[in-house]
Amino acid sequence: MSINPQTTHDRADELRSEARAGLWRMAGPWWLLLLTGIAWLIISVIVLRFTTTSAATVGVLLGVVFLAAMANEFFIAYVRLGWRWAHVLMGIIFLAAAIWAFARPFNAFWALASAIGLLLVLQGGFVLITSIESRIINPAWWLGVLAGILEIFAGFWASQQLVTVRAALLIIWVGLLALFNGINQIVLAFELKSAQHR
Repeated sequence: MSINPQTTHDRADELRSEARAGLWRMAGPWWLLLLTGIAWLIISVIVLRFTTTSAATVGVLLGVVFLAAMANEFFIAYVRLGWRWAHVLMGIIFLAAAIWAFARPFNAFWALASAIGLLLVLQGGFVLITSIESRIINPAWWLGVLAGILEIFAGFWASQQLVTVRAALLIIWVGLLALFNGINQIVLAFELKSAQHR
């Protein structure tokens, strides 16, 4: 059975046009991405200044991060046509985690510190899969693959450490996650703004 190169090319064009349509749906509120990006940067600076003795405060900030992650997942589910169900499910999980973090911030911090290895492995696997899937429209897809592999290795490393070491890693992880998410959203906001003027 031979593969028709024209069919493959047509499918790639169709995927690109779907991705462009999703970006145009997202292009309207570019300033909203800019504001949330700045908020993520402020959260990252606050979180990276904490130590494990401020566990309850970090637990509350984790609730804020979970709420922002929930909004992000629902926004991606609205824009992306594929894997919509997975993003909605992740949004619901983030909402439940946010409620729990606000209700019991001290317990939320130490429970997440205990499970940080598993969280890193799961998120690394998710990043790895979505990066490989986006290789048709994303020329830098290999960066996501590299980040996913590093997160998986960090997850296995964190699983072997003491809980206090995991707690410090959790603070660093939340701070860096907020930092990179903020940078990513600010860059995306300006890319979408420039796409509107083309």
